[in-house]
Amino acid sequence: MSNSANGLSNSLNQRPRRLRANAAIRNLVSETQVRPEQLILPLFVREGLNEPKPIKGLPGVVQHTETSLRVEIDRALEAGIGGVMVFGIPNHRDPLGSEALNPNGVLSNAIRDIRAQVGDRLVVIADLCLDEFTSHGHCGVLGKPDAHGNSAVDNDATLEIYGRMAAVLAEAGAHMLGASGMMDGQVAATRRALDAAGHQDVSILAYAAKYASAFYGPFRDAVESQLEGDRKTYQQDPRNARESIREIKLDAAEGADIIMVKPALAYLDIISEARRSVDLPIASYVVSGEMAMIEAAAAQGLINREPAILEALASVYRAGANIICTYWAIEVAGWLNRR
Repeated sequence: MSNSANGLSNSLNQRPRRLRANAAIRNLVSETQVRPEQLILPLFVREGLNEPKPIKGLPGVVQHTETSLRVEIDRALEAGIGGVMVFGIPNHRDPLGSEALNPNGVLSNAIRDIRAQVGDRLVVIADLCLDEFTSHGHCGVLGKPDAHGNSAVDNDATLEIYGRMAAVLAEAGAHMLGASGMMDGQVAATRRALDAAGHQDVSILAYAAKYASAFYGPFRDAVESQLEGDRKTYQQDPRNARESIREIKLDAAEGADIIMVKPALAYLDIISEARRSVDLPIASYVVSGEMAMIEAAAAQGLINREPAILEALASVYRAGANIICTYWAIEVAGWLNRR
């Protein structure tokens, strides 16, 4: 070794690599720990199915029957994840999303069955939105057509239905409602309806920053979406950040218990801003298209699947999320539990 190299070595009092020397040291000083109990598993329940139906683009994810749903819930309990988020797909749809208010509909029945199975061992979250139930696929009811025959979502009429739906799902046993429709005032309307129905202890997971993203494609297949057009008049513009902070603060003021940022991987900056903006738990949803990209790259042998998934989820926690909604929840929990 040259004298200059020796001199350089002698002057290096700060050597960050010391704390990366082996796995035990790296684990000791790790700043981000992904834990199973902070993972939420999305579940799709399809009315009238005789067997589980695979979902295009989402390996291992299915539309569940009543029987397969019970099996999946047992797996979730065994894995020790924190919760499940349930989406119902009905046989019948109409412009008003009437099945969303059916106390014996596919979503209410699924919530009731899951809650009977798990009690309080798992957080049961019901999706509070109309897009699975409307014949037009929008997250709310449509107003009168304009002069050109086009109809926009009627925000305030939708709030009234959300309130009724919230009471139905709370009565079915949901611990928490995922207010995902992006209507103005949806958190306040939901909170009023829950309190009026005697469900003060039911929490609201507010999709405060939900973007009109290109990454929702496989989810649309999962819920058999009837949507024509887009949701850009109520979901947020992907080019905007300050707008999301306004939405987050409004939802917090209206009584949100948890703030959701969706999608996750393309919006890590928004997660960080949300963490700095409000003193509430922050959730984020690694959406179907984000999952599909990683799965497709892994299937082609371009990336190593397990470390890529763990790295992606760690990035979401590192950005500031306390909770991650991911289709990999049970599998990832297994990986974490064996470490």
